[in-house]
Amino acid sequence: MQKLEVFQSMWAMQLRRPDGFEWPLAEKFEKIAAAGYDGVSIDLEDGNLEAGKQFAPFLAKHGLGVLVVGFPTCSEDFREVVAMARDLGARNITVNGRIFKNRPEEVVPQVRAWMEMGRKAGVPTYLETHRFTLTQDLIFTLQLLELMPEIEIVADLSHHLVSFEFSRPVPDWCQALVDKVLRRSIAFQGRIGTREQAQISIAFPQHQYWVELFQDWWEKGFRYWRQRMKPDATMNFLCELGPPPYGITGPDGYELVDRWDEALLIKDHVRKLWARLEAEMTG
Repeated sequence: MQKLEVFQSMWAMQLRRPDGFEWPLAEKFEKIAAAGYDGVSIDLEDGNLEAGKQFAPFLAKHGLGVLVVGFPTCSEDFREVVAMARDLGARNITVNGRIFKNRPEEVVPQVRAWMEMGRKAGVPTYLETHRFTLTQDLIFTLQLLELMPEIEIVADLSHHLVSFEFSRPVPDWCQALVDKVLRRSIAFQGRIGTREQAQISIAFPQHQYWVELFQDWWEKGFRYWRQRMKPDATMNFLCELGPPPYGITGPDGYELVDRWDEALLIKDHVRKLWARLEAEMTG
């Protein structure tokens, strides 16, 4: 039977409050495990491999799975990312490639090299949609997917929504572009944005159009995934509500909403969505 696993981002567990308070690492893992997440993601944007290694005993203690997110610029600086993912038994590696070319065919050799490195290490390796990476432009990304039918996407649609700045309501032709990404998506990241902001509160009434839009995209993506994947496949969904400046702050520097609570709402929503799709299949 196909399965859903929901993860919480360790990057999202940073508070970055003006008073400097942060949860101790042990408490972060205790909160994540108690909330019923299946695992965590380790974000290596700053190349902080040592910090990632500190997570191993907590992962084992709480029986949590792990995803590894890397931001390589070449093959050499991807080796340690792959080694960490292999040593931790990561479900997969998400690549946010920091290479920038004018034409998608110019990045194909490097993307293939990253995918091959992951394959040789025995860790499934995917490409994420993300700003300030090779996938920041939606049209470029779709052209790359045409050139590389073997590539599968981790869809963080907030990045494409902001970078393309879709109008509201989102035009049909823009919806069709997103649909192409959804059909190639192997996993999903749970952040909701608007055409102007990558991350907004899902509770504010003025944001409900965007909340419903993302929920609709996730449902479509889930349906496409279930149709094309094997009966025993597992889908990963990552709650990734980032700290400031992703998290919007007031004049005192403190966030306007509780990201931890909002991530739980997203987690609960996608699990209910999955259960509904499961019931459709079996009913």
